[in-house]
Amino acid sequence: MPKVTAVRGNGYPLPRHATADDIDELVRLRAYLLSTGEGPYTARTPEDEEVWRQAYRKWLEPVTAGSVPTVRVGVIGSPGSLLACAIAVVDHRAPTARCPSGRVGWVQTVVVDPSARRQGLGRRVMDDALCWLREAGAESVVLQTTRDGAPLYRSLGFAPTGEDLLYLDVRGC
Repeated sequence: MPKVTAVRGNGYPLPRHATADDIDELVRLRAYLLSTGEGPYTARTPEDEEVWRQAYRKWLEPVTAGSVPTVRVGVIGSPGSLLACAIAVVDHRAPTARCPSGRVGWVQTVVVDPSARRQGLGRRVMDDALCWLREAGAESVVLQTTRDGAPLYRSLGFAPTGEDLLYLDVRGC
């Protein structure tokens, strides 16, 4: 698992678990990933935009209520004014030599508001996610990254796997 480093000195509080009061802001931050760009997850139409926003809100309700023990949404900022977020998920997969328990951590939706970038907040929410995943029993952690995010993850010890990430929409099968 990547080494977790402390970030100090920027005056921001440590990450906290998101609450229902943070849902609007979490949707706003996730839009930086899903409302622009070219990946398969990006909304292509106003209808796609509405679909992901409503589904994400519904998904966040039990998560922010603490009813999903395998997910942590770490945030920095106050309700109505979030600066950064990261989602950590513990997944149970088939065991491997490097992960005999099959408990794999996933990190996703690491977003820092453009007005607060380059101040260590991405590293701070990543540290929080990695600590939580370690405490939850994950033996390894994987994530997808954008070109902009790759330097942060590499500085935390993440390395390419040499595998291709492939995507297939199976809703029509």
